[in-house]
Amino acid sequence: MKPPLSSSPCSASASASTTLFRKGRLSPYLFTLLAFILFITILQSEDFTSYIFHAEFTTDRSFHRDQTISSSTSKFEKVEEKLAFAIGESENNCDIFHGLWVQDESWPIYEEWECPYIQPQLACQAYGRPDKGYQQWRWQPYGCSLPRFNATLFMESLRGKRMMFVGDSLNRGQYISMVCLLHRAVSENAKSLKNSGPNMVFTAKDYNATVEFYWAPLLLESNADHPKKKITDRIIRKGSIDVHGKHWKGVDILVFGCYVWWARGVEYINILRGTFEDEVKDVVKVRTEEAYGLAIEGMMEWCEKNMDPKKTRVFFTSMSPFHQKSSEWGGLPDGNCYNETTLIDDPTYWGYECSKPIMRVISEVFSRSQFPIIFLNVTQLSGYRKDAHSSVYKKQWVPLTPEKIANPMSYADCVHWCLPGVPDTWNEFLFSKLFYP
Repeated sequence: MKPPLSSSPCSASASASTTLFRKGRLSPYLFTLLAFILFITILQSEDFTSYIFHAEFTTDRSFHRDQTISSSTSKFEKVEEKLAFAIGESENNCDIFHGLWVQDESWPIYEEWECPYIQPQLACQAYGRPDKGYQQWRWQPYGCSLPRFNATLFMESLRGKRMMFVGDSLNRGQYISMVCLLHRAVSENAKSLKNSGPNMVFTAKDYNATVEFYWAPLLLESNADHPKKKITDRIIRKGSIDVHGKHWKGVDILVFGCYVWWARGVEYINILRGTFEDEVKDVVKVRTEEAYGLAIEGMMEWCEKNMDPKKTRVFFTSMSPFHQKSSEWGGLPDGNCYNETTLIDDPTYWGYECSKPIMRVISEVFSRSQFPIIFLNVTQLSGYRKDAHSSVYKKQWVPLTPEKIANPMSYADCVHWCLPGVPDTWNEFLFSKLFYP
């Protein structure tokens, strides 16, 4: 049953003042005063204020969930202006991460031979891959389309600014993909890519801009930032995000991506409480998910302290899936991605089960974030692409033994991706969320 209209404080006040005025018991001046008080009362009510200032409120859609990620309450925050770099809004608020791969002969966006910056471990055509079908798949979201990647728009928006990718070798692959997508918009004599140890800087002089990669595979300080360190010997120092974070200051667009070093068959991680200089080191073992949560929390806190949401943007690319066991998609029991040239067509396929608890960790930590971190949810959609890994078509840094040469499946790389390929789609997502959030 609906309450009577007089039960509302606002409607009661209006009714009383009108009745009094009609009976002539109040002067026009007193009525004016009462009307003004009434207006202020209505204006200050929560519902009316929300309605009046609706245009100034926005739902935080920076974290796109799927069935494997625990839901969190949508947050509302007052924003004075558009997000930095945004020039429009997404089409019908479409979830671009849910869709399907469609064959498109106009793909890829660039050719391998056109990009001089592709690293030997990603240049599959140069190292003998005989087919190109893996390059001709375009991601099509349900109910909308991804905006076409526009290198000129991107570079103009980066004028006088820095963009940086931070993470592991998969994040570096996304970085190289971005450089390949952007470099065509820069004149030939005004661009360069330089390596400084594990770090890389692409400079576009015409735009006074840089696109950089910073190697931090575990985000926190560790004794294992060099890949040759054994997994079981790795130690991560709790609360040490600033060791790497000091190199990220002043960046306008940050793109984080780190998972592979946490996932390679390790159930527990060594956490150092104290410093590596301590004579007696206080080291404890914690579950990988808990340690990963500490790293993501450190990253999140660093962003809250050092990034300005009015001027900067932060992205996080979710786990890139492995295809090391073909039994996961109904293939041979001892197979992997080697010689795979077709996609997984099961829309419910998830594959590497370890990704689910990690995705939940990210969800839980990001739900507490005070800084809007845009989550690029590439895990499941990339999981369908067992055809697109580097496999055996890459530079081999260690000479292969006769036994391995006789069994190519034994040395196939089912973690990293050929370029052009899947990481280009990740950057299409980044482009979409940067300019059309």
